[in-house]
Amino acid sequence: MSKQLQIPATYMRGGTSKGVFFKLEDLPEPARVPGAFRDALLMRVIGSPDPYGKHTDGMGGATSSTSKCVIISKSTQPDHDVDYLYGQVAIEHAFVDWSGNCGNLTTAVGPFAISEGLVEPSRIPRDGTCVVRVWQANVQKTILVHVPIQDGEVQALGDFELDGVTFPAAEIVLEFIDPAEGDEGEGGSMFPTGHVIEDLEVPGVGTFKASMITAGIPTIFIDASALGYTGSELQGAINTDDAALARFEAIRTAGALKMGIINTPEEIATRQHSPKIAFVAPAASYVASSGKTIAADDIDLRVRALSMGKLHHAMMGTASVAIATAASVPGTVVNLAAGGGQREAIRFGHPSGTLRVGADVAEVDGQWVVTKAVMSRSARILMKGEVYVPAPIA
Repeated sequence: MSKQLQIPATYMRGGTSKGVFFKLEDLPEPARVPGAFRDALLMRVIGSPDPYGKHTDGMGGATSSTSKCVIISKSTQPDHDVDYLYGQVAIEHAFVDWSGNCGNLTTAVGPFAISEGLVEPSRIPRDGTCVVRVWQANVQKTILVHVPIQDGEVQALGDFELDGVTFPAAEIVLEFIDPAEGDEGEGGSMFPTGHVIEDLEVPGVGTFKASMITAGIPTIFIDASALGYTGSELQGAINTDDAALARFEAIRTAGALKMGIINTPEEIATRQHSPKIAFVAPAASYVASSGKTIAADDIDLRVRALSMGKLHHAMMGTASVAIATAASVPGTVVNLAAGGGQREAIRFGHPSGTLRVGADVAEVDGQWVVTKAVMSRSARILMKGEVYVPAPIA
């Protein structure tokens, strides 16, 4: 235990998240394939499991937004530049969840791929935009990352402001292509139960009107008022209430069972990253965590979402895709909170501010499908070098 591995790594912010990025070829050989060695390595990089919940001895930030690792490689798929694999590292438990994508860190995949020479130089303009074609390996989907280029290099700085991020940066546009999971003929690819809204029975808790969708990431939407909330809650109102968190987990478990994501309630422990659970409310003015007042006229609805058992400080990128898609389908819980009707884009209020997201949705042969979702984020390299990990690790 006297030696440490030294692994090339890049620490990046993407959207409202941060993570440690690796090129697959830079990882120790046993970590280049899925398995216990890879999981143990990434947990030690982040500093998990940490019973203190602080990540003092690792690169993690002890929140769902900052306990993340990304592995990037040259793409194995035709007409794609890179393969992107995402690991959500549990904080207090020895577990890495590979079940879904991180939409926020997707923003950073484009700049990372360009800066690491994983995009053909002929595709990078001197000035303009480079569209990095990303294959999201966790969910087997294509994402196009539009990266601004200046003087042949990634433009990191700019005047684009993203609520939940302190400083402005260059705007990066994300296109999530065919973002819904699931198989046609089994309830539809977007609504795995076959219904846009239905009663969700939660043993020991109650029955709620819910919309369960797989676009972006599997998400369970509940009306805020049914839970006794206004929809303007900040983290302190939820994350300090153990009974409320237990109730949300019970609802999430019931939803996961109904969506067919898990077969038994016990399996939810292996799905910390998904499905997400969110509650929605009609537009109303509120004060964001920064102290800024969000005016009712500036948003279509309010949304609060939980990630890894805690209320998120802003909004997950994949959940934003789910919100935009559900809002575009008449009759969903999200759509009704936004005022009903069919729409191509919405602006919703979250704990840190607002976000605008668009979705191309249509009804085909009696089933709702989404072909694309679009949003703007930003990203920046924070540090590049080597991460030190005690060896042996497994």
